[in-house]
Amino acid sequence: MNKPPMLTAQEALDHLLAHAKPVHESELVTTQAALGRVLAGDIASQVDVPPLDNTSMDGYAVRCTDILSSGTILKVTQRIPAGSMGLQLEPGTAARIFTGAPIPAGADAVVMQEDCSAVEGQADHIQINSVPKLGQWIRRRGEDLSASKTALHAGMILRPQELGVAASAGLTHLNVKRRIKVAAFFTGDELTLPGEPLKPGGIYNSNRDTLLACLRSLGCDATDLGIVPDRLDATREALRKASKEHDLIITSGGVSVGEEDHIKPAVTAEGRLDLWQIAIKPGKPLAFGAVRKSDSSADGEAWFIGLPGNPVSSFVTFLLFVRPFILKLAGRNDLFPPSYQMRADFDWLKADRRNEFLRAKVNSNGGLDVFPNQSSGVLTSASWGDGLIDCPAGQTFKAGALVKYIPFSALLS
Repeated sequence: MNKPPMLTAQEALDHLLAHAKPVHESELVTTQAALGRVLAGDIASQVDVPPLDNTSMDGYAVRCTDILSSGTILKVTQRIPAGSMGLQLEPGTAARIFTGAPIPAGADAVVMQEDCSAVEGQADHIQINSVPKLGQWIRRRGEDLSASKTALHAGMILRPQELGVAASAGLTHLNVKRRIKVAAFFTGDELTLPGEPLKPGGIYNSNRDTLLACLRSLGCDATDLGIVPDRLDATREALRKASKEHDLIITSGGVSVGEEDHIKPAVTAEGRLDLWQIAIKPGKPLAFGAVRKSDSSADGEAWFIGLPGNPVSSFVTFLLFVRPFILKLAGRNDLFPPSYQMRADFDWLKADRRNEFLRAKVNSNGGLDVFPNQSSGVLTSASWGDGLIDCPAGQTFKAGALVKYIPFSALLS
C-alpha cells in the first residue's frame, strides 16, 4: 500500500486553523488583573487624552507674536503648576508653567526654561533667548486618544502598555476572553517523573514540564493528567477524563502505529482522528482530531492534538502547530510570530527533503550560530538556542547567506 504524501507545514497549519473557532465566553476583570489576557471587544476611550492642551516641558507659556527676536523680555504674570488652571495670557506677558500643566488661553507656544534667563533687578521678568515656533512643546487635547474613539481592539493580547492605555482612557475593568482550558497527559511505560528512582530502561519525562510551561506561557488554564500507562484501556480512560471541561487535549508520544502506540485506536474509539505525516524536521508525526465529551456540556467535543515523543520534536511541533491553534481558540489576532532575515555564520550543506527547523543563537557579531547536534532527542539544543532557523526542504547555504529566523521569545508568548 502506498503511503499518503506528507503534508507541508503550511498545509497542516491551514487544516488546523480551519477547525479552530474562537471561544465565545468572556469575563469582566479589573484592569490590573487583565495582564496577558485577550480583549473580548473593542474599547473606546471615555475622555480625550490629554483632556486639555498642556506643556511637555518646564518653561514659560508665551504668545509667539510677542517674541520676534532673541532677547525679548516679558513680564511673568502667573505661575501654573500641573493640576492647576491658568488665567488668560495677556499680550506682552509670560506664564511660568510646569510639565503637564494646561496651556493658558491666549498662549500658543512654550519656551523651555533652558532657553530663558533671569533679568537682573527684575524678579518678575524673564528674558526669552530663542524665538519660539507656533505650538512648540504643546501636547494637544486628544492627540493620544479622542473620546468615543476606539482605544484598544478586540483580539489584542493585553500587555503592560495596553493596560496603561486603558487606565488613561478612564477604564477600571476590561472584558476579556476566558482562558483556554487544556488537559495534557503523557504516554510511555519508560517515562519516570523527576524525583523518582529511574527504573531500568526508563527515562525522565521532560515533555511534561516543557509542554505545561508552554501552555501556561500562552495564558492557558492547563491541567496535568500525568503519565498514562501504555494500555488501550488506560489511554481511553485518560481521554474521557481529559474531555471533561476542556477545550483541547494534548498528548506526547504514542502517535505512531506500533503495537505499544495506543493513541490512534483510543482516540478513534472515543471520537475521531487524523494521523498526519508532516514534512518537517524535527517532528513528522502529528495527530489531530476530537474526543466526545463525557459530561453534559453543550459543546460536544474537545479538540485533540497528539505530538511526537522525542523532546525536541514535541517542543517544535507545539510551537509551530499547537500555539497558533490555541491562539485562534483564544480569539487572538496575532497568530503568527514575527520572523527576521538574518545572516547565517555557518555552512549548511546537507539538504533534506523535509523543512528543517534548526536551533540557533544570535552571536556577538549579529549573525546566527547553529547548535552542532540537531538530533530530535537533544533538548539542550533548544535551551542553548534563542530561536529557530526555518530552512526550506532541499535548501543548502554557506556562511553569509540570509536565512529566516524566528526567536523563541515570539513563539512563547
